[in-house]
Amino acid sequence: MSDDPPAAAITIVLADDHEIVRAGLRMLLEAEADFAVVAEAGDVTVAERRVASHRPDVLVLDVNMPQGSSIPAIPRIRQASPGTRIVMLTVQSDPELAREALQAGATGYVLKEAAREELIQAVRLAAAGRTYLNPELGAKLVAEVPTRTRLPDDLSAREIEVLRLIALGHTNSEIATQLFLSVRTVESHRAHIQQKTQQSSRAELVSYARRHGLL
Repeated sequence: MSDDPPAAAITIVLADDHEIVRAGLRMLLEAEADFAVVAEAGDVTVAERRVASHRPDVLVLDVNMPQGSSIPAIPRIRQASPGTRIVMLTVQSDPELAREALQAGATGYVLKEAAREELIQAVRLAAAGRTYLNPELGAKLVAEVPTRTRLPDDLSAREIEVLRLIALGHTNSEIATQLFLSVRTVESHRAHIQQKTQQSSRAELVSYARRHGLL
């Protein structure tokens, strides 16, 4: 009998330096019928090897590893396996750290204290190519006022807020609720953002937001 995961499964590599944490995460993730943990790693070097070997859909990667921060490894991992999305897992609720991880190429950022549903949602969104950020950290990032005197492509402060939420994977309805706007107003802001930036798809807007340091 083959040990290969089902063809439709979301394949996952787990990287955390605490074996007991990995065991708990594995149990949590594999309780989902369409998740398959294909390998584990206890440090960044091994994580890079496991990803290069297994080419998983998602790498769940602890921020703090024995060699230090794992964030500098994100571009190398993405280059070795472009189809692998990276969900960072950490105890640190630091918005600057989250920004650094997203700018490096991570797709998700989840706190270890979060409910199990949050990690499961982050993995599902990552596998679908969408971004997930812990809501508390997302609110802090969105609330930050850009330090530049001239915003990119003459975007307004409100358009920056909407763009950030789009890049973090929120729907127009969710953005409307968070910013206390109507859905029609959000749609109008989105159209203006696309016109000003000349970016049409959500993926292009995410890339734009990262290039301009808006995440």
